[in-house]
Amino acid sequence: MTGKILKISDDFWNIRGSFKVGPIDIGTQSALVRRHNDSFIFLDSYTLSDSASEDVDQQTKGRDNVEAILNVHPFHTIHVEYMHQRYPQAKLYGTARHKKLFPHLPWQTLCTNEKLLHEEFSDVFEFSVPRGVDFISENENVHFSSVLVYHRDTNALYVDDTLMYLRYPSLLRWCGLKDRTSFHLTLAKALEKKTGASEEFRGWAKEMITKWADAEVLCAAHMGTLVSATSGGPSIGERMTQALERVEGTLNAHERKFS
Repeated sequence: MTGKILKISDDFWNIRGSFKVGPIDIGTQSALVRRHNDSFIFLDSYTLSDSASEDVDQQTKGRDNVEAILNVHPFHTIHVEYMHQRYPQAKLYGTARHKKLFPHLPWQTLCTNEKLLHEEFSDVFEFSVPRGVDFISENENVHFSSVLVYHRDTNALYVDDTLMYLRYPSLLRWCGLKDRTSFHLTLAKALEKKTGASEEFRGWAKEMITKWADAEVLCAAHMGTLVSATSGGPSIGERMTQALERVEGTLNAHERKFS
């Protein structure tokens, strides 16, 4: 496993990892965040290379300074055991699906999609859980929902799957293809099978976009990291608004089906 570490600020590092679907590496991620008390928190789990591990240990000044690991996507589970083995003293948080898959691990009582946990880490993060969609789908191929995490000091939005950022290679950009921010393609299957689900999702998305309109960095699990200062083009808030507009057809179709 590898782990390219992108320093976003003095308190936030985005760890870019590898995840292949067939021959295509769509990427995955984790993040290391310094709390105001100089302890550290991981968002998600990832198996680091030896060199990346040394870099992280140097930054944290020892593994004992990692206070907690917050696994925020129910279906991102491959590296959970590694992370606990490396940081056994860190409080381990996850979703109900994490606990079901790894009952032998010492999970904290609170799940990462619960408001009480969000309050516990409110000194450094803001959280948002999508509405109108299944958080843990019965369909194992539907990975739409996650807990979105916003690091206020950096204006960085960390999100797994729910939002995706695709940046084409230089040659394709030269041919006119622009980078793209979009909601995950499984939205149609993730929407709850009930009247009003589309409106609930639309309302949540608009609230999220308004609340985090000043985001300067979008750390998306699959494909890449968007840094407004170097990417050019619309702001992240504008990009998220455009992404919502592009799924109106999906939301309208769901409304007609469940009217």
